[in-house]
Amino acid sequence: MRPILLSGHERSLTQIKYNAEGDLLFSASKDHIINVWHSHNGERLGTYDGHNGSVWTVDVDSTSTYLVSGSADNMMKLWLVKTGQCIKTWEFTTAIKRVQWSEDDSKILCLTEQRMGYQGAVRVFEIPRDGSSLSISASDEPIFTINPHGKKATVAAWTALDQYIVTGHEDGRLNLWDMDGELFWEKEEKAHQELITDLQFSEDGTYFVTSSKDKSAKIWSVGPDKNSSGEEDFLTLIKTFPGDTPLNSAALIPGKPYVLVGGGQEAMAVTTTSARQGHFEIKFWHRVFEEEVARVKGGFGPCNTIAAHPLMKGYAIGGEDGYVRVHHFDDDFALSKPYGNFEPED
Repeated sequence: MRPILLSGHERSLTQIKYNAEGDLLFSASKDHIINVWHSHNGERLGTYDGHNGSVWTVDVDSTSTYLVSGSADNMMKLWLVKTGQCIKTWEFTTAIKRVQWSEDDSKILCLTEQRMGYQGAVRVFEIPRDGSSLSISASDEPIFTINPHGKKATVAAWTALDQYIVTGHEDGRLNLWDMDGELFWEKEEKAHQELITDLQFSEDGTYFVTSSKDKSAKIWSVGPDKNSSGEEDFLTLIKTFPGDTPLNSAALIPGKPYVLVGGGQEAMAVTTTSARQGHFEIKFWHRVFEEEVARVKGGFGPCNTIAAHPLMKGYAIGGEDGYVRVHHFDDDFALSKPYGNFEPED
């Protein structure tokens, strides 16, 4: 499983994303540029150039028509995927740390950073799907705003059917918000002991995986469910995957019972450490048995972001070294049966 090495950035990667079909891969970096690649051979199709700061986050809609990005220049931009034209810009008081399209592509979630006395917030913008007039009709003002209390939110995502928004926080807490911007469920105990670095949902949006600086990744169910005490819980811990290094990202492989986790020693200390001692490998965990089943060599620095191919063909990682590594699974991986000949009922 030798990776395809994509060299199109001069600084470290911040987020990578596949489109719904998995044929395109979008990469965001601290060098102000967004690249789009053919995922099967690593050919670069083009760039989206317009930000004046580190691009922290990027997401593409389900039809691969529109791309949204957020940057340290305090701007969120909407792009045409095919032409690279920027058709809409929103400006904020602080950097945008996470953006995501809703399931029906009608809304965009935008998480702004808490900094310089400005309160961080999650804003939701409505995006009418009316073709050429999109840039004119897209609202300048959010339809509602979530103002997290306590420690700042670091990640945010939609749940299934866009019913709720879940936020992960600097102090390791998870919260669930309704579509009125009100707090729906607050997890009493901390989900993690340190900052939550990534949050990625399953295909159906009913559960998600988080990674944290506390060296663990965890899978959570979006309820209502019964927790271990028999009480109703809307954010129920399902599985825990402990590690030996701070984690920066975690992803679920669709159709297979595996979780990918990646991270490594902090970038500032990498020069004093070999690749093996820095724990830059990508680890495969069995999501049911909570056992580590494989390790794949990463880059020459920490892994900052992981994306799993939506059709189970492989995965990609973005590293501190500025490279995107695209891994394709061998044919026997898709045919493997981790549960033997047992097949679930339809």
